[in-house]
Amino acid sequence: MTSEAAVSAPPAISSSSTQRDYYWLRSFVAGGVAGCCAKTTIAPLDRVKILLQAQNPHYKHLGVLATLQAVPKKEGFIGLYKGNGAMMVRIFPYGAIQFMAFDNYKKLLSKQLGISGHIHRLMAGSMAGMTAVICTYPLDVVRARLAFQVTGEHHYTGIRNAFHTIYLKEGGIMGFYRGLTPTLIGMAPYAGFSFFTFGTLKSLGLKHFPELLGRPSSDNPDILVLKPHFNLLCGGVAGAIAQTISFPLDVARRRMQLGAVLPDSEKCGTLTKTLKYVYEKYGVKKGLYRGLSLNYIRCVPSQAMAFTTYEFMKQILHLN
Repeated sequence: MTSEAAVSAPPAISSSSTQRDYYWLRSFVAGGVAGCCAKTTIAPLDRVKILLQAQNPHYKHLGVLATLQAVPKKEGFIGLYKGNGAMMVRIFPYGAIQFMAFDNYKKLLSKQLGISGHIHRLMAGSMAGMTAVICTYPLDVVRARLAFQVTGEHHYTGIRNAFHTIYLKEGGIMGFYRGLTPTLIGMAPYAGFSFFTFGTLKSLGLKHFPELLGRPSSDNPDILVLKPHFNLLCGGVAGAIAQTISFPLDVARRRMQLGAVLPDSEKCGTLTKTLKYVYEKYGVKKGLYRGLSLNYIRCVPSQAMAFTTYEFMKQILHLN
């Protein structure tokens, strides 16, 4: 996900090691809180997306709205939040690592390689997204497994049991990185275009319409930030564009992550095989892009919450 960090590097700070560490700690907390708030907001939609993408036998014949209604009837209201605990454990460090990595990659590309302008925002965003994925991927695999379960047909009793079972039955540590390649390939355009689109919209908006779209930051009046409703709008547009570009790879990633849970897992061993299998069996609309409408519904509130929360946390923690 993206935030204001996508368009501006942190201000110059003292060379004191203590102050530097304190800045990154505050940045870590801001990114983590923003990520948790955003993901909790859309947790029910995330559960439905996983069920539809992986063709869960209990819900594969239903659409998005019908599945949202069917899950509470079959599993109770809490069923919409199945797997969200593992997601919170993952998304806090994910958001923090992504924002910090973006700042560092942006500096590296600009100062060391001489790459600047919009292209370095695109490249830094892609690299930051991939870095965050590698660091938190095992937690995402466990979350996907828990979210895919249906009441009465549990393979895992909880987060700890899922880690233990996957480690013992699916090749040790490597079992937690099944589907990593399509995830990284999918994350590159997703994160890159998220940072790029939001950053471009924000910079152009504040440049040409500063009074209409911007306001002074509460912790630093010299810095202009987007007004909340324009922040929401830019985030939603960025998320929609990024999702459209990377969605087929996200479908392949989920099927590879679920592994032995799916009856046709042997046909989803590599990225190419998975994409080919899904396309040949289900087609484009019902296979590679199944659940995309849900993702459009997801991305707007998710990005909106992420931007708004991160903006708020940056001002509260004096990061501007």
